Amino acid sequence: MSLATLYEVPVPPGTELLVLECARELTLGRLRLTVAPNGGDAPTASVRVAEVERDVVFPPFTRAVSLTGLVVPGGLGAHKWADRALVEPVEAEGSVALIVDDDETVLEASRANVFIVEAGSIVTPPADGRLLAGITRRRIIDLLPVLEQHISLLRLLAADEVFLTGSVRGIEPVRECDGVGAWPEGTVTTLVADELRRLWEMDR
Repeated sequence: MSLATLYEVPVPPGTELLVLECARELTLGRLRLTVAPNGGDAPTASVRVAEVERDVVFPPFTRAVSLTGLVVPGGLGAHKWADRALVEPVEAEGSVALIVDDDETVLEASRANVFIVEAGSIVTPPADGRLLAGITRRRIIDLLPVLEQHISLLRLLAADEVFLTGSVRGIEPVRECDGVGAWPEGTVTTLVADELRRLWEMDR
């Protein structure tokens, strides 16, 4: 767990019960657990929940996403950070940052993992320590045949479809990436979204 790895401290007592209590009334929603320092004392946990509209998560998609490339040498790493200062300028323009290493290796988006479709095959960058391997990414890998391979900007450009996966918005088709290329909303992206919807509805 990130907390133990980065700070060598345990999860605050009662955190699991707090999460369960806050999630109890949600049918389809999002939950964020934040653990923060508390002066010289042990860290404290807080939970924020919100309902999620079905139209945001499940097809038919209401809008595709535009990406803007952002070079981050070594990537953002394998842990989720509350500090969003690095990607906020891109997001303030209404785009989503595409995190790219300085060797032009595609890593992830600022709020999601990246997948491409090549001749019907689904590919996503490997979790090699440079990116946050999201829960929804793992669900898709468990559900469908997915190749974990390095993706260059040239390979991204040549892809048939590009989509993002995240725990809040589910599947998001990518319409374009500034300076790289554009892609249609394809049938494989819709198939992946349908499979994820079935899984989430079974978990309810």
